[in-house]
Amino acid sequence: MRTPEDERRRRLLTRAVPLGVVALVAFVVGAATGTPGSPEKSAADRFAKAWQAKDFAAMYAELNTASQAAVDLKKFTADYREARDIATMRGLVANSAGDARSAAGGTVVPVPLQIKTVAFGIVEGELELPWAEGGIAWSPYLVFPGLRKGEKLEAETELAPRAPILAADGTPLAEGPASEREHPIGSAAIDVTGEIGEASEEEEPRLALQGFPPETPVGISGLERAFNHRLAGKPGGKLLAVAGSGKSRVLAEDKPTPGAAVKTTIDPHLQEVAVAALAGRAGGVAVLDAKNGDVRALAGQAFSAPQPPGSTFKIITTVAALEKHLVKLSDEFEITDGINVGGRFIENANGEYCGGTFRQAFAESCNADFLPLGPKIGNEKLVETAEKFGFNAPPTLYSAAIAKEIELAESTIPTEIGEEVDLAVSAIGQGEVLATPLQMASVAQTIANDGVRMPTSIVQTKKLRPTMKPVRVMTKKTAGELTELMTGVVTEGTGTAGAIAAGQVAAKTGTAELGQLVESEEGTEPVEKEGEEVAPQHKKDAWFSAYATVEKPKLAIGVLLIEAEAAGGEVAAPIASEVLSAGYE
Repeated sequence: MRTPEDERRRRLLTRAVPLGVVALVAFVVGAATGTPGSPEKSAADRFAKAWQAKDFAAMYAELNTASQAAVDLKKFTADYREARDIATMRGLVANSAGDARSAAGGTVVPVPLQIKTVAFGIVEGELELPWAEGGIAWSPYLVFPGLRKGEKLEAETELAPRAPILAADGTPLAEGPASEREHPIGSAAIDVTGEIGEASEEEEPRLALQGFPPETPVGISGLERAFNHRLAGKPGGKLLAVAGSGKSRVLAEDKPTPGAAVKTTIDPHLQEVAVAALAGRAGGVAVLDAKNGDVRALAGQAFSAPQPPGSTFKIITTVAALEKHLVKLSDEFEITDGINVGGRFIENANGEYCGGTFRQAFAESCNADFLPLGPKIGNEKLVETAEKFGFNAPPTLYSAAIAKEIELAESTIPTEIGEEVDLAVSAIGQGEVLATPLQMASVAQTIANDGVRMPTSIVQTKKLRPTMKPVRVMTKKTAGELTELMTGVVTEGTGTAGAIAAGQVAAKTGTAELGQLVESEEGTEPVEKEGEEVAPQHKKDAWFSAYATVEKPKLAIGVLLIEAEAAGGEVAAPIASEVLSAGYE
């Protein structure tokens, strides 16, 4: 029989066994992980985690006094950034530092690192951080794991085969390696494909992250630039540790991955005709599919140099006025040579007299009848209508991610236009309104498509195309009325030179005045001559926005000639006629 004392001892022993097991486990774990809280290990962990976070100032703070005296923060940071670019680093994972150990008469702390690179795969290595005098004893070789004292990081980059840019029918527009790019249909394709060259200093950091070192031939304009990453593929090569003697060791290597082709919506025949019709003059030509909005041809500055659109903007003003019930096609207007708006008298083009019905006013592009519409429509409605047509937004040539990276030029209208006279001149496409041929081609496409604006994609691959949904800009009835008005421009108005044999063209001409110009014998540009009166001449942009045919819409076009020798109906309309005719051959 157990005594009370025996029972008490038994209970104490029973409780002590689990506590002993816990203590034993804690002892084993402690022995396995080393003594926590060592300054060397803690500093190494902070250094590595700061590197992972790209916090170079925090890394620098872990250096001992002697190291900080030898290198300042700016040089320290530059060394790590240079190593990042050489190695094409995209990410770094730092694992927990190991225990400090003796090495070469000093103390080092090993830190396992995993570095993801673009060109050389994943690099795994152990960085041994030297410890002395209360901090990390830093040297330049510590910018990358695997380097030894006296070695520096270098790379031998091998570019992948560059993929071609193709027309809609598969015809190569650009092909061959980056250093020897060829254009099978000739220079006409370059307005679409763009060119290969050496990147600007501003572009170098972005390209370095994609694995392209400075001076590598890359796309610098057009589709070559927009889709450089896709076309160029992934570079490969060798990442090297190079000693002062020139002897090198391979730290990592990987094979390049070929690029992927970009198939466009371009019609190669229309592209050649558009470039030939522009004939090297300043300006641009944009041709779209009249129904789905896809780009069929781009020549010159088709979407890169917004200019005042002049009277082609009257299409937008008319849509706003019709939708607001301010005018009817049968309304009658006074025959006059100009009108007073907001205290300012503004003449018709060349001081001509015009008026009659609204159909006639549109056909003859009568400023006197359109200027008052601006204030009547009002700031909000005019801007809203323009924005439905695509103003104040990037052109929809490809996906939003690509467009954001390339920063395409926008066609714009001020959101707060200003006084009565400002609204008036904006209504005729002057003032601060700016547009591109691509934008005005899109305006014509919207009319042709019963009032629905489509994205202007230049690529066929679905994931590269813009995600914009079709936009109902106006009612089908209003689009029909615009077609009637634009038809009159070609049959009896200012755009008769835009006619084609294949069918009826619907169009609007435009001539934007840019400023007075009188050439002197010395080539200067005074507007007055001493002792005599000189009739001012004007610099002008010539425009034409159209679609064909009215019977069966196929193509929409926008044409611009910058500082042209004549009005839009005289010099821009014939270009449109030539290109549209080619589309029906």
